[in-house]
Amino acid sequence: MTDVTNELTLNHTGGASAGDFIELLKPRVMSLVVFTGLAGVVLAPGHIHPFLAMVAVLCIAVGAGASGAINMWYDRDIDAVMTRTVKRPIPSGRVEPAEALGFGVTLSVLSVVVMGLAVNWTAAALLAVTIGFYIFVYTMWLKRRTPQNIVIGGAAGAFPPMIGWAAGTGT
Repeated sequence: MTDVTNELTLNHTGGASAGDFIELLKPRVMSLVVFTGLAGVVLAPGHIHPFLAMVAVLCIAVGAGASGAINMWYDRDIDAVMTRTVKRPIPSGRVEPAEALGFGVTLSVLSVVVMGLAVNWTAAALLAVTIGFYIFVYTMWLKRRTPQNIVIGGAAGAFPPMIGWAAGTGT
């Protein structure tokens, strides 16, 4: 009886909480991306209005978080069997895979569109490339194929300062 109760508890989806969706964004990783993106904005020559700088950094953060959510959606099968990741929102059953994918895609599109409309399209294009690189090159292509995935995939981490620079300069 206890095993059945535990099984039902682990797989029960009583609706995802806001905290579950925040966890999908990988806030620790996002904080590093925000820091490097902010550095790019601050170090860029010229002047960017403080509000636009804030919008740019927010778009970088949302784009990074969206990539994290899509990464968790794609890796849900391996996350379900790894001790370190089994309690993440998708493998634990707190968030449905389709919800996570929709959340990630929606935030990806919004981050790029808002960056383009509010800041500039150069920064938006770099943000789109970064999101695409992280999802398709790192997550879907490299991560399961080579131990060098983190080295090659780390290029995605080099983009936020460039995005910040482009936000500040338009180039």
